[in-house]
Amino acid sequence: MNKTILGSTVLVTGAGGSIGSALTKTIVGYAPQLVVLLDRSEHNLYQIETDLAMSRIAVPNASVLGDVCNEELISETLERYRPNTIYHAAAFKHVPLMERNPIAAIQNNALGTNVLARAARKHRVKTMTMVSTDKAVSPRSIMGASKRLAELALARWTAEETRMTSIRLGNVYGTEGSVVKLFAQQILAGGPVTVTHTEATRYFLKLHEAVDLILVASELPGDANILIPYLGKPVKIVDLAYRMIEEASIIENKEIPIAFIGLRPGDKMTEDFASPNESVKPTDDPRLSRVKIAEMHPDRFDALMSNLARAADGRDLFAVLETVRCMVPEYEPSESLLRSLEGAST
Repeated sequence: MNKTILGSTVLVTGAGGSIGSALTKTIVGYAPQLVVLLDRSEHNLYQIETDLAMSRIAVPNASVLGDVCNEELISETLERYRPNTIYHAAAFKHVPLMERNPIAAIQNNALGTNVLARAARKHRVKTMTMVSTDKAVSPRSIMGASKRLAELALARWTAEETRMTSIRLGNVYGTEGSVVKLFAQQILAGGPVTVTHTEATRYFLKLHEAVDLILVASELPGDANILIPYLGKPVKIVDLAYRMIEEASIIENKEIPIAFIGLRPGDKMTEDFASPNESVKPTDDPRLSRVKIAEMHPDRFDALMSNLARAADGRDLFAVLETVRCMVPEYEPSESLLRSLEGAST
């Protein structure tokens, strides 16, 4: 039994998304007092509402249509429902799309998380667990950098009465934007299946595994930290493509070609769950390890986040990237993003 959830009021952000909805459906099985569903998508929020209404497990729930970036809405929601715990799954996560919309990535993933974490501490929420990504490690994409900033935000606002934890996950099968879903659509259309590079690898886990790890992360004791899962060896994307094509060909009895398109803007050849500068230690659960990060002084963090918010509000991409690189020195913007920055300055 998950003691964090039992008899508690639970807030799930991004509750209608792939991970958020699977997380919500699992949470109701642990007998919470109330589940508060927050999502900016009307369609997604309606869908998870409908799914819960059709469930055999009856748990009171409340829906909030809105954005984590809306400070007034977040404050009002926490004041009204008084959640004991927050699961923060709301995020923009599509790497190439965020490379073309970098300010949106920063506003939603970094600034929005900072708003939520600060409010959670103010309202004395007991625990807050955020779904992060391996792309936050030595990021090459603005999405990865924005999630690294989100991790720093949780480290900034964690406190004895409000314990905050981030968990870095790899690619989750079956979620929106997953390469598996893309390959399935391409195979259904007769191909070609597009693979970035013959040597590109990624870590994969199933949706139910991701949900289990998130729930375990919220239960583990300890100081402010980042948790990473043990997922074995990474999978070659091309091997995954060949396997899916082979399985489909048995059914459809037709050949489907593969096209190598090269790494996309913001892509890396391989992903890691921790950088060489981060120390990794075991936890009480063998599936998870704890990563200790260098913390930023609260005053410096607050000042830089204020600069970032002003730059994002003013649509000043140069100032946004300058501040991001100041806060995440290991971030290396993609060539396409730097070219767009040059175009904006001419």
